[in-house]
Amino acid sequence: MKPATTLRSPRRLRADAARNQLRIVEAARELFADRGLEITLDDVAERAGVGVGTVYRRFANKTELISEVFEHHLDEFAGAAEASKREPDPWLGLVQFVEYACRHLAANRGFSNVILELDLDTERFHRLRDRIKPAVAAIVTRARDAGVLQPDIEPSDLFAMIHMVDGLAEFAKPINPEIWRRYMAIALNGIRTDTVPRRELPVRALTDDEVDQAKHAKHSPCAGRRR
Repeated sequence: MKPATTLRSPRRLRADAARNQLRIVEAARELFADRGLEITLDDVAERAGVGVGTVYRRFANKTELISEVFEHHLDEFAGAAEASKREPDPWLGLVQFVEYACRHLAANRGFSNVILELDLDTERFHRLRDRIKPAVAAIVTRARDAGVLQPDIEPSDLFAMIHMVDGLAEFAKPINPEIWRRYMAIALNGIRTDTVPRRELPVRALTDDEVDQAKHAKHSPCAGRRR
């Protein structure tokens, strides 16, 4: 007679290990938001106040840490795209999605990298992107079919437009963190048809002095390090 086999439940982290993991993830979230994905695990360890070996015990590489930090953001982004797709007014649905994307990307450098630049080869990211891309395609198709979007605009154009707005937002953020709203309105005015009223620009343009200040901030040694 074979002895009974007891299945082991997954080992729970010790209290101190669980606290370290929370500190690591929170430190990574802050650093990614401020400086983008070019930070190192050494940077995360320093911000979290733990040894770099502790970081590597929790996350084998930076890709795992990126997945941990941004899965929730991507899930919400996919939900926003799907909600915009269901908006009865096709133009309003497109505007809602573009505004959601521009606002969240302007506030989080790392999230911008994940959405617009990075192609993580993980199952979690593939699953979420498989939700986002069809939803964005539907948003664009509905707006084109309704005659409110220029007929030659493609879904990839929408991401390119968001990327351009985000680039200007990053440049001007030290001077005016709300400037993305101006450039988003300019971009939307450029892709609408004449059946849609022109959007007023909600934020004033940067002055020449402010442009110079933004340039200085971008190249200042005190700006967020990129390593």
